[in-house]
Amino acid sequence: MEPRNRSLADARAAFERGDHEQVVRLVTALLDERPGDDAAHELRARAALALGRTADAERDAQDAVRLDPDEIRYRELLAQVLAAEGAHRDAATEYGRLARNDPRQRDWALAEAGERLSAAEGAEAVEAARRAVRLDPRDASTQLALATALVRTGDATGARASASAALQLAPDDARAQEVMADAQWLAGDGPSAFAAFRRLARRLAGYERRRVIEKARRLYRARAGWFGRALAAWPWAFGLALRNGWLRIR
Repeated sequence: MEPRNRSLADARAAFERGDHEQVVRLVTALLDERPGDDAAHELRARAALALGRTADAERDAQDAVRLDPDEIRYRELLAQVLAAEGAHRDAATEYGRLARNDPRQRDWALAEAGERLSAAEGAEAVEAARRAVRLDPRDASTQLALATALVRTGDATGARASASAALQLAPDDARAQEVMADAQWLAGDGPSAFAAFRRLARRLAGYERRRVIEKARRLYRARAGWFGRALAAWPWAFGLALRNGWLRIR
């Protein structure tokens, strides 16, 4: 085996065992001796991404794309790095390019929809999610992505239809239940939305529980009288009352 190939093989082995610092060291030495190796740039980008060094990962991913612009794997990696950096609009652009080049690939359309939402591009997210649904209408994740985008754009009727489809396909999916509650709230059905948030608050934990309790708190505060508004001003007390089923709205 040539020294170059041996070094790259050693770097890949280090990556497989999770030694990402060693990957960076080996690939850096390799590129110092022989620059212009797209596979080496890809490997170092993946290691940097695993280490949370997104700026370094982007530089290497961009170099890999520049050296071989037709390699789909490099463009997908670049999109992942941009998303990790928070450059959601740029990530969406990359996923959109991938999806256009292979219109049968549902996952890229889904990824584009998610990044469009994170970039506050609601209409574009809806369009990408619709493409994903057309590719796989019997998949709960595509219906859920469309429902989420439609909620964001204020389409209550469409959101409820897509959320209902997602729940038919995955009735126990907490995220689908939450999006249905969002759609019900958007449609003006506050009691149904509040009841769903209450059930989810009992079921979920951590950040997810805090998120649905905060939604329920905003909804309750908008519908309650002075006592209810006073209770809603204390998040911990409101959360306790909600989970114990002591609160209702009309």
